[in-house]
Amino acid sequence: MMGSGGLVVMDEKTCMVDVARYFVDFLKDESCGQCNPCREGLKQMLAILTGICEGRGKDGDIELLEELGTMMQKFSLCGLGTSAPNPVLTNMLYFREEYEAHLEGICPAKSCEALINYHITDECIGCTICAQKCPVDAID
Repeated sequence: MMGSGGLVVMDEKTCMVDVARYFVDFLKDESCGQCNPCREGLKQMLAILTGICEGRGKDGDIELLEELGTMMQKFSLCGLGTSAPNPVLTNMLYFREEYEAHLEGICPAKSCEALINYHITDECIGCTICAQKCPVDAID
């Protein structure tokens, strides 16, 4: 469940962890702040998802997100709080391998900048074509 009454189309260039982070960031601002599970749960979910996208994810983060989501669903006082974790929980259900890859330092979509690494391989012959075509002039 990534939205309500709409269709969201994504391809392999879309980082599903970042999509979950985007939804939680939006929902955090929509929360009225009256009940602790929703208010604090969304803050914690956002911090964990941001850390994962920025390469600071650690073992146990996926399980913690699942636990937070379950607690929010059970103990929040309104419809927003009980449904707020749905985008993350559903996303993890279908794209768990992307979360696991992030924890290993790899963004399968190659869109999380902190997880993009460039290196020269043994196949380099020194032709400088890569330097000429680099869009950000990162190669000397």
